[in-house]
Amino acid sequence: MQQGQIEGHAEERPEIAGDGRDRGASRRLRLLTYNVRHCRGTDGRVAPERVARVIAALSPDIIALQEVDVGRKRTGGRDQAEEIARLTGMFSHFHPALHVEEERYGDALLTHLPSRLRRAGPLPGLMRRPGLEPRGALWVEVSLGAAAIQVLTTHFGLLGAERIAQAEALLGPDWLGDPACRAPTVLLGDFNATGWSRSYRRLSERLTDARRLTGERRWRRGGASFPSRFPLLRIDHVFVSERVAVERVTVVDTPLAREASDHLPVLAEIRIDPG
Repeated sequence: MQQGQIEGHAEERPEIAGDGRDRGASRRLRLLTYNVRHCRGTDGRVAPERVARVIAALSPDIIALQEVDVGRKRTGGRDQAEEIARLTGMFSHFHPALHVEEERYGDALLTHLPSRLRRAGPLPGLMRRPGLEPRGALWVEVSLGAAAIQVLTTHFGLLGAERIAQAEALLGPDWLGDPACRAPTVLLGDFNATGWSRSYRRLSERLTDARRLTGERRWRRGGASFPSRFPLLRIDHVFVSERVAVERVTVVDTPLAREASDHLPVLAEIRIDPG
């Protein structure tokens, strides 16, 4: 355990194969997507360490964070991506969708597994609405010994037309359409879109909602993660490609999670099938 790291108390993490001798074996992973609202809880207090406690209790292998502050005055100038990574024993990749002087704000991917950044960049907004909050995406390749998984995270905009443009960009040649972004692939984040929205349906033409693969008959129902104190909307999603089997998708609805952010984290337990 690293100095200052928070100890997890979840069930034992599945073992990850680490060499080529297990080429034919499947690999289990725990993925978490979590909009942390710059670590400002529903009590108004900014507390990255509280967010880290929520995460550590779940023992995830890969974490996608949205609304992360780095060097912003409103949150005391702290590097929230690095702080949460340190407290959870992870390494972080960060992309600032917003960058004004020394202040940055955006998305992060954290993992304890070997990883490398493949791409980080902006997603389109609307030309007729130049004042919209800028949005971006982050793509990291995570090594699983002899295999690898492509992991992408994003945070879509609030307007329907904006989300459609962002979905189309993600499906294009810079991201999911890049030949290097081959299966197994996972896309997770805050899409600000329910399962009936156009942007959700557009992404579902290429990838599959992980909840659909759990075997639950009413997979479209439930799964709400926002707002955290009284969850009504399912807008935080995990999408997967072929070669990814889904064992469970859970909204983490605990007293601490309800207090740590205005979103609840979503945990997906998956299995990577051999190619």
